[in-house]
Amino acid sequence: MILSLGWLVEGSRAGDSLVFYYSGHGSQVRDRDGDEVDGYDESLMPVDYETEGRILDDELTAIIVRPLPRGATLHAIVDTCSSGTFLDLTNVCRINRQAYYKWEDHSPPNGANKGTSGGLAISISACDDHQRSGDTTLYAFTGVPMGALTYSFVQTLEQAKRVSYGHLMVALRNRIGAVQQALGTSTVLFSHV
Repeated sequence: MILSLGWLVEGSRAGDSLVFYYSGHGSQVRDRDGDEVDGYDESLMPVDYETEGRILDDELTAIIVRPLPRGATLHAIVDTCSSGTFLDLTNVCRINRQAYYKWEDHSPPNGANKGTSGGLAISISACDDHQRSGDTTLYAFTGVPMGALTYSFVQTLEQAKRVSYGHLMVALRNRIGAVQQALGTSTVLFSHV
């Protein structure tokens, strides 16, 4: 997985639009280098994490965010628990159930560089860092276990010919609204650097 992540950005240049999508297990571990506002690193838990270890957000930032060259764009869709600030991007937009949004500064407390090499990184997360993402309730709607963010994202893109980030976020919030009521969790987060 680490090699594939490196392949994603290797050789990228201005005009490239890259996509990183992850739907699976995620968790948090205590931050050891002082770069997290909340004191926890987020981590992907691939199927072999028990033998090969977790993939921390710090690693993802070093592999797919920091090398992103000027003019290239990375779109990340992270449908997992504890996914709110998964790529450690410095600007986070929180959208609540009433469709109000606010931007938060998530610059690392220790001053670490979490930016790109001039490119744009955008991440759409299934829930906040301290939350669990919803999936099992969707089984009733689809007949297939699927993350609420994944389902809503696919439905939105299938029904829209052209979509702006703003339209995408509102549509995701609206679609996830029903699932949020059923689960009592999930906040759509949009972050960028």
